[in-house]
Amino acid sequence: MDKIKISTAQFEAKNADKTYNLSVIEKLAKKASEEGSDVIAFHECSITGYTFARHLNKEQMLDLAEFVPNGESTQKLIEIAAKYNIVILAGLFEKDKNDNLYKPYICVDKNGLIAKHHKIHPFINPYLTPGKGYTIFEINGWKCGILICYDNNIIENVRATTLLGANIIFMPHVTMCTPSTRPGAGFVDPKLWQKRETDPTSLRLEFDGIKGRAWLMKWLPARAYDNGIYAVFSNPIGMDDDQLKNGCSMIIDPFGDILAECRSFDDTFVTATITSEKLFNAGGSRYIKARRPDLYRDILGEDHNSEQKVAWLNPDEKE
Repeated sequence: MDKIKISTAQFEAKNADKTYNLSVIEKLAKKASEEGSDVIAFHECSITGYTFARHLNKEQMLDLAEFVPNGESTQKLIEIAAKYNIVILAGLFEKDKNDNLYKPYICVDKNGLIAKHHKIHPFINPYLTPGKGYTIFEINGWKCGILICYDNNIIENVRATTLLGANIIFMPHVTMCTPSTRPGAGFVDPKLWQKRETDPTSLRLEFDGIKGRAWLMKWLPARAYDNGIYAVFSNPIGMDDDQLKNGCSMIIDPFGDILAECRSFDDTFVTATITSEKLFNAGGSRYIKARRPDLYRDILGEDHNSEQKVAWLNPDEKE
């Protein structure tokens, strides 16, 4: 595998304003291409907006959702990819001919749709159908996977995607700065975002603390380290509906080290060069080879009823 340059972006999306959001995606994709990037990744539902969908009924969701790949937004994304000769990954809401709803993250290039992953653990809207499998595809000879936000919190999903061959896992999110049972968690006051130019210090302290980045650092590097993969994390910056998000989109290598991270409050991206040597030199590749499935195959495969409760969606429920 040759070296590949990947960018991960952050921007402040507008609710249901696909034209605006796609214009930002185009602006950042153009700049990344001009700087030599082969790929640019955006956050979960970056085309449509995300958090506001918790308020929508099924008819409203169907109005917002599109067919993939024949819908207008996917076709526009392909047009952008062709115009700037760059691979683009972005998210939206999808419907099918039977009015089933999904939350996909798609990868396109100048030739069309490369891959589509349906979120395995959706929760933002009750009418979304969970994905039923993992997604493996190639970009420039690199085996890649996709896991969307909560998908990554279930460690088996990351290991399974790795075992299916992924060396790079794209991890689009809309996360951090929400309440949970975790000590210190909670919303960040939107007033701090409004004062970001005159008081950046107070905002950065909240963004980098346990409500935001400090929580992310508890687990995200471990996903890359334990599995010996590159993790491409994307997250919005600014207001997502009524919730403030802290960005810090980053690329982590198989050693669990951060190669590049967005550290501004702007619509922007960072880029890292991905090389194959780390895949074999990092401990994760050795750990995978040392596995003993005979010990835990039946344990991991036991029948289990999946429960998924998100505290900030219902304050009476624990996350």
